[in-house]
Amino acid sequence: MAESENLINENKTEKVKKHTSLKNIIGGDILATDFFRRQTKLIVLLMVLILFYIHNRYACQQQLIELDKLKKELIDIKYDALTRSSELMERSRQSRIEDYITSKESDLQTSTNPPYLIKRD
Repeated sequence: MAESENLINENKTEKVKKHTSLKNIIGGDILATDFFRRQTKLIVLLMVLILFYIHNRYACQQQLIELDKLKKELIDIKYDALTRSSELMERSRQSRIEDYITSKESDLQTSTNPPYLIKRD
């Protein structure tokens, strides 16, 4: 009979220990409960997955920022290439070349004979 009373007293003290309060949660005593001890591996796995998720999201945001920056740079380079191409076209026109040659007083002259095609056999 004494053993049964001891078991009843132990069950009552366990029930008293299982009572959670704000003090137990803030103090960290809740982590020492039997439930948390049994689920330690699962909790660690969840923490690792949460850290992986946060890192993955951060890396994705960094890549998106870099992608936007590269797109803006590409647009700037395209505009610059278009500007340089139009300047080259303007400078390489026959009339501009003729004006340049006459202003430098060169012996070069515009050809009076039309160009002809050389055929290969």
